[in-house]
Amino acid sequence: MNITSCDIWPVRLTLQEPFSIAYMTIDHAVNVFMRIHTDEGIIGYGCGGPDEEVTGEHWKTIAHALTYTAEPLLIGEDPLNGTHLMQTLYAELSDQPTALNTVDMALMDIAAKKADMPLYQYLGGRFRPTDTSITIGIQPFRETLDKAADWKRQGFKRLKLKGGQSIEEDIEKILRLREHIGYEVDIVFDANQGYTLEEAKQCISALAGIKALFIEQPCLKTELSAFSLLRSAAQGMLPIMADESTLGPEDTLELIIRGSADLYNIKLAKTGGIRRAMQMDAIASAAGKKTMMGSMDEAALGIAAGLHTLLASPNCIYADLDGSLEFTDDPSQQAVILKNGQLIPHRKPGLGIDL
Repeated sequence: MNITSCDIWPVRLTLQEPFSIAYMTIDHAVNVFMRIHTDEGIIGYGCGGPDEEVTGEHWKTIAHALTYTAEPLLIGEDPLNGTHLMQTLYAELSDQPTALNTVDMALMDIAAKKADMPLYQYLGGRFRPTDTSITIGIQPFRETLDKAADWKRQGFKRLKLKGGQSIEEDIEKILRLREHIGYEVDIVFDANQGYTLEEAKQCISALAGIKALFIEQPCLKTELSAFSLLRSAAQGMLPIMADESTLGPEDTLELIIRGSADLYNIKLAKTGGIRRAMQMDAIASAAGKKTMMGSMDEAALGIAAGLHTLLASPNCIYADLDGSLEFTDDPSQQAVILKNGQLIPHRKPGLGIDL
């Protein structure tokens, strides 16, 4: 089998309402889609949803990398030689993980379709509906509580609350949220690098008091020592997860050597694709650390790829795959099925969708 051509195009995805985290507010996201054609008629699909703060990429840089670097290297190659192709591309695009992920996703889709298996099975996983957290952005108190109650009614069993702009408001929200929704729903908190070390300690104490599951990326991504300092201060009361500080397997290894985070957030778009995500998970697993499969603001096609990858890893115990759920115009919205707060993969070959 040989690759004959590629299609690359941006898609503007509109949110139902603006979404705020510690360092930005958005009302839409642009994803870059890719379609890889082969001479056997099998087509692979990928997409990339960039977060410029995390990886330094913009949709325009992704489209440029795919068009002028990836496509010329792929044409005429056998897509089943995916590991070799991705190694070659990584040498050219190591600073553009979201672009790499777009290609890797499409190559994996082709390989699983050729094997006539859903991607999760091709990767060695098994079918199972998976609980995903649902994220509540930074909003006033009343809107936060109303949103939480609505997600609970829809069947979600884990809420992720965003904060990091005001420690006083965040702690009040945390306490009131637990009172409002009770203990049937788990709570996690994501500061998105917004806290000083002392603020993070205050937040950890409040979260431990309401029996939250964990706190994610409390301090700046460059403050790697903050993880071990906070772990020591927490004394096992609350696990601490690394996100922006760990893009790929190399960062994960460095943090583990430093004795840093308890948990690691894997996102295909920041890690450089499914293959590198599995390496990152394997490193964490070898060190006895669990992982979560997260997502950027990305189309359901990207969410599906994350779900299939998670299903192949017993070590990946949490899903935060809600990045597409509030888009109103996602052309790939059928790539995953959502029911009562659970994501369900397609059983069709590959990622299970054609565009």
